[in-house]
Formats: sequence, C-alpha cells, structure tokens
Amino acid sequence: MPRIVSVLGTTLAVLLGAWGGGLLVFAATMAAGVEDRDTVTDAIVVLTGGSDRLTTGLTLLAQGKGRSLLISGVHKGVDLPELLRKAGQPPMESHCCITLGHAADDTVGNAVETAAWMAEQRFTSLRLVTAAYHMQRAMLELRRVMPQAAIVAHPVFPDAFKKDQWWRWPGTAHLLATEYTKYLGALARPLFIPKPPERKS
Repeated sequence: MPRIVSVLGTTLAVLLGAWGGGLLVFAATMAAGVEDRDTVTDAIVVLTGGSDRLTTGLTLLAQGKGRSLLISGVHKGVDLPELLRKAGQPPMESHCCITLGHAADDTVGNAVETAAWMAEQRFTSLRLVTAAYHMQRAMLELRRVMPQAAIVAHPVFPDAFKKDQWWRWPGTAHLLATEYTKYLGALARPLFIPKPPERKS
C-alpha cells in the first residue's frame, strides 16, 4: 500500500507540474494586442461575453472591416435594441448588416452557429472578436468546423482582466486557469468523441 500511495503521489505531482507549466505557456502566448488591424474580411463575428466585444464589433463594422456582423450566443428572446441597451450602446438606425445568433450556448455552439451562417451567406473569411484569454479556444473550435475559412483574430482586453503579472490577481488567475483547462478539454475532445462519418453524395 505505501508503494501504491507513493506512485499515485508522484503521478499526481507530475500531472500538476505539467498542467502548471502548460498554464504558463498558455498565458505567455496569449495575444498582447491585435496583430492585423487592416485586413478586410467578408464578415465580423462577435462571441458574446462582454460589452467591450460588442462595442468592438460595431466599430469594426462601421469602419468597413467586414460587410456583415454576426453576434453569436445571444440569449433567446433578446433583440438588437435590447442588446445594445444592455451593452450601453446607442440605438442604431439600420440593422440591415447585423445578425443575432440565438442557437449557441458555449464555444462549440458558437463555432457551429458561425459555420452555418457563413455557409448561408457564402462567406469565406471572417474577423473574430472575443476576449484575448478566450481566443485560442475559439479559434480552435472555428477552424475545426471551417478549415478552409480565413480567420483574423481580433482580441479584446476587458479592464477587469490583468494580463501583466496575472498571477498576482486572484480573479484573473482563476479565469486563466479555468480557460486553460477548457482549452485542454477542447484539444482532447476528438479522442473521446468520434468524428461522424462523412455523408456520401
């Protein structure tokens, strides 16, 4: 029994060490800013989760960085005027270029909803707007369902998220640890959920 306990303890320590090292790499490789501000894409896609994301998406649309804007993951029953009001944004005179997606409940759902909308619109490129700490997982899920699409990352940086010396801020450290764990889960998911067979034409 002592030997088993020792082996289990060593194994746990190794796993925790690997997880901690991966977290440091994850935090270090997180975007520090928007690398590509100039490329114009067919669409702009905002993943809900903060008013700064919506504000950024609307600004990019106004700047002509995309022809249409999809806001994915909007609560059912919420229309654009209400969404703008909750985000502290002024009402808009025209809603012709904005689509609200109500089908997504998580990042996987965001990717599926975005892929369906992109196919319907016959778009082949998009600028993705989400929080910097969420960008790696969001890009992973989108590229899985749209491997041929050109995706430009446009991270936003919420004021409450302290990227510099993040380990000194409990809220930010917890958020990063949670997001990193979800990212690992997203990486591993194909190992446990088999890919459905392709349909024969």
